[in-house]
Amino acid sequence: MASADFDTRFAPFEEKMRKEGLSDAAIAAFRHSYAELVSGSSGMIKESDIAAVQSLPDLDADIRGKTSFSPSLLQQTVVLKLNGGLGTSMGLDKAKSLLEVKSGNTFLDFTAKQVESMRKNFHANVTFMLMNSFNTSKDTLSFLQKYPTFINDPKIELVQNKVPKVEKGSLKPAEWGINRNLEWCPPGHGDLYTALYGSGKLDSLLADGIRYMFVSNSDNLGATLDIDLLAYFAEQNKPFLMECCRRTEADKKGGHLAQRRSDGRLILRESAQCAKEDEGSFQDVSCHKYFNTNNLWVRLDLLKELMDARGGFVPLPTIFNGKTVDPQQDSSTPVFQLETAMGAAIECFEGAGAVCVSRDRFAPVKKCSDLLLLRSDAYMVDESNVLVLNPKCNGQAPIVDLDDKKYKLVQNLEAATRSGYPSLVECRKVSVKGEVWLSSRNVFKGEVKIVNNSSEPKVLPPGEYVDTTVDLTDAPGLGALRPFTVSSTPFLDQKPGTSGVRKKTRVFTQANYLENFVQSTLNALVANGTDISTGSLVVGGDGRYFNPEAIQTIIKIAVANGVQRVVVGENGLLSTPAVSAIIRERGPVWQKAFGAFILTASHNPGGPEEDFGIKYNCENGGPAPEKLTDAIFEVTKTITSYRICSNFPQVDTSVLGSTTVSSNDGFQHVAVDVISASEHHVNLLKTIFNFDAIRRLIQRPDFSFKYDCMHGVQGPYAHRVFVDELGASPDVLLNAIPKNDFNGGHADPNLTYARDICNVMGVDAKGLPQATATEPPTFGAACDGDADRNMILGKRFFVTPSDSLAILTAHADIIPFFKQQGGLRSVARSMPTSGAVDLVAKKLNLHLFETPTGWKFFGNAMDSKVLFNGPQYNPIICGEESFGTGSDHVREKDGMWAVLAWLSILAFYNEDTAKPFVHVEDIVKKHWETYGRNFYCRYDYEGVDTAAANRLMKHLRDSFATLPGQTFGSYTVQIADEFTYLDPVDKSISHNQGIRILFSDGSRIVFRLSGTAGSGATVRMYLEKYEADRSQILVHTAEALKELVEVAFRISQIKEITGFEEPTVIT
Repeated sequence: MASADFDTRFAPFEEKMRKEGLSDAAIAAFRHSYAELVSGSSGMIKESDIAAVQSLPDLDADIRGKTSFSPSLLQQTVVLKLNGGLGTSMGLDKAKSLLEVKSGNTFLDFTAKQVESMRKNFHANVTFMLMNSFNTSKDTLSFLQKYPTFINDPKIELVQNKVPKVEKGSLKPAEWGINRNLEWCPPGHGDLYTALYGSGKLDSLLADGIRYMFVSNSDNLGATLDIDLLAYFAEQNKPFLMECCRRTEADKKGGHLAQRRSDGRLILRESAQCAKEDEGSFQDVSCHKYFNTNNLWVRLDLLKELMDARGGFVPLPTIFNGKTVDPQQDSSTPVFQLETAMGAAIECFEGAGAVCVSRDRFAPVKKCSDLLLLRSDAYMVDESNVLVLNPKCNGQAPIVDLDDKKYKLVQNLEAATRSGYPSLVECRKVSVKGEVWLSSRNVFKGEVKIVNNSSEPKVLPPGEYVDTTVDLTDAPGLGALRPFTVSSTPFLDQKPGTSGVRKKTRVFTQANYLENFVQSTLNALVANGTDISTGSLVVGGDGRYFNPEAIQTIIKIAVANGVQRVVVGENGLLSTPAVSAIIRERGPVWQKAFGAFILTASHNPGGPEEDFGIKYNCENGGPAPEKLTDAIFEVTKTITSYRICSNFPQVDTSVLGSTTVSSNDGFQHVAVDVISASEHHVNLLKTIFNFDAIRRLIQRPDFSFKYDCMHGVQGPYAHRVFVDELGASPDVLLNAIPKNDFNGGHADPNLTYARDICNVMGVDAKGLPQATATEPPTFGAACDGDADRNMILGKRFFVTPSDSLAILTAHADIIPFFKQQGGLRSVARSMPTSGAVDLVAKKLNLHLFETPTGWKFFGNAMDSKVLFNGPQYNPIICGEESFGTGSDHVREKDGMWAVLAWLSILAFYNEDTAKPFVHVEDIVKKHWETYGRNFYCRYDYEGVDTAAANRLMKHLRDSFATLPGQTFGSYTVQIADEFTYLDPVDKSISHNQGIRILFSDGSRIVFRLSGTAGSGATVRMYLEKYEADRSQILVHTAEALKELVEVAFRISQIKEITGFEEPTVIT
């Protein structure tokens, strides 16, 4: 093809790559590969053009102990692991190197520890690098946080390039508008050289005095930095050295080393490069004796010379892989993926060499058979963190042959080995046909074959098996514990937010929706290292519609995935704070919960046409962190099946007690504990508060109160606390019977929806006093559907959540939980919450956190010392303007805690019965006199069209540059921005956490989109103005904020953009 014609054909590829910011070297390398494709080259290597390699220097016989090693060589060496693969062929959806191999260590752990050991032993700083792909970079760098010396090294990561897929028919860039990411593919590990050159890392390494590179696959634990090989490579002064192993009959279909007759250079011939007529010679292992291990040694200075001469790339032969543009859709556009192999560079270097190494330097994990072998006792970890063959194996690794159909995926292997791995140290070969569950109590000796031709898994009984065949086909099966695999397809809307996934109930009741999410969560947990086969899984919810059915489904899926104990609240009820308490407090230790599924949509309405939700809480009792929710979401996008024990019996959640379900063969057992919903939470609260003081308050004739449970889950808890423990009459409780639709109400404790308690207490929808037929009680409170939120009321008086947080903080040390720990140490509030608590924190010299909305951010501060080895911030009080308050006794906000805290304050001020009663209003006004008042209000616009809500936020963002300096009436804008949070505990960064308009007098307006609605969007507008003038602190909030509200309307254009003339809720 003429040069001009080729340039025209290649131009759209170059344009596409430049738009992605790919380097000149990456474009040059792809140009070379594309030229080979359009030239019509077959890429075949004829047998007549090559000669067999008859012999190679042997590492053990010819090199070991015969070189002069100097530790200074290590200072000149970089160890680079290829880490771009996801291990999808084994069912993995993250970097394969993050798969656990042995003793809690992953491939990456072993490699990192080996480098650390070498640095320590030789007092030399061996450089360590990873070549990640765009698929593996994030997970890998997150994992490496545990190795500060590596993660803080700017050279640690080399990112593999990506190249366009080529449409087969036209040889033009493939297009796939459904998912543009699928238009790209990795270019194979031959991209190593291009990535080094194009990124500038090659020049950087050379500038640092690095001459030698040892590169290998991350899943090959045998590929360690061998000092004899390093010394040999340096002494021979070769530009390139390949480690090879002798081929056996098992290797005959793989590639081999050869010598090109035309120039005498060593080359690789892969199966795809062998013509059909040459297959006999290709597979003759007595002729072509050696294969490439992909353990390579490269002289970086000579690599640089070669690439400079070739215009920035190594001219590697191209492999044309035929695929479809969407690998999961066979009907999608056929494409070529152009790939190169790094070992093929051996033909590009004059004087390149090869050495023969033993098989212990080639131990890749390509199948589950390989993984089972490494996890068994046939392999050990030596003092240098190298995986070595157990001496009891007498130098010969056992052969493991698992049924490829049954054990293709890691998940299948782990399901079959939940009870441990069999002993293989005296085994020559073990083969398994069919699905068989093994354990650490199986000992194999000699040659053992296990057969199961039935359609269900069978458990191999404990015992010693010596040179025998065991047929389990007709053995008893798992019965009720038999897992079934059900095919499914992904739902693309299951991204968990701070509060899990919330949708309309009818979304959750569609086939496989709940099942997919539960399975995805369990998969993500296992992938992140949680052992779900020990301890307990807690399940419960707020009692809303579909809770009972969902609980039974979750139990069946959990059991199918290996959970051996499930804890369920009585009648399926568990409040969100109670779940956190159960995870943290319930014993014994061997039954301690590893996590929980909470079925709640919190304050959202319930019912068949309303909302349902599910969230996962971790072993610390708190919501899943972003790392886990991201992992769950990734699984939901690709999940193809879930496991379920369809025959597991229905659990009667109305009966307290423990039930054990056993398999028919008697080897497997699962326990389901139905527990009191309130016991653990109430017992914890009794250690926090002085119940005797609160009891005395309740017994006062001049005190009365009402507590509105809003027909949510709090009813049983409120009865247990106020009636059973504190001796109040049952009639203090309003709406205390849980109902699956909250009696048709909206269980959100605010002035709009909690009208029952507000009417009793004499407070109107704006928080102003209103007339009542009878004198209101002294104290009132309400909670939401899952009992984590609270609203506090006095007689004809409303306490804003922000003021409540500040007052609880100011009085914390009267509560035993804080007093007995030396006093409150810290306080945290969400960014939209008013700064009232900041004034208290300043006066009391407390640590203050201003975080994004979401309790998980508070959880980080609570767990700073225990989980992150950081400062101790506990005891701490946390709060949000959305009626959420709590402390570090659990890792959720806790409505009951807040009510008991307020009752403790009232008890403190009213201990002397001879003095006039001090009311809630008195306490709040005294606080304002002390600190000044933060006038504060929140406007909620619920059910806004999502597109309109996004237009509103865009309009505000577009105003950032022009707003500062503008004056609106009495207010001058100082700053307009979007809140970004750098977590001081885990160092994570959270962007886009709310739009802020800050004024020169300290006032502010905040806009947020809430993700907690089941449909549409909720726009929240927050307004705050601080008043230091004590003569003005009793002005009504609406009057104090009137001008600021108008300014907010003018700046945001919220009425014009959303079409809402009035907010749905004003708080």
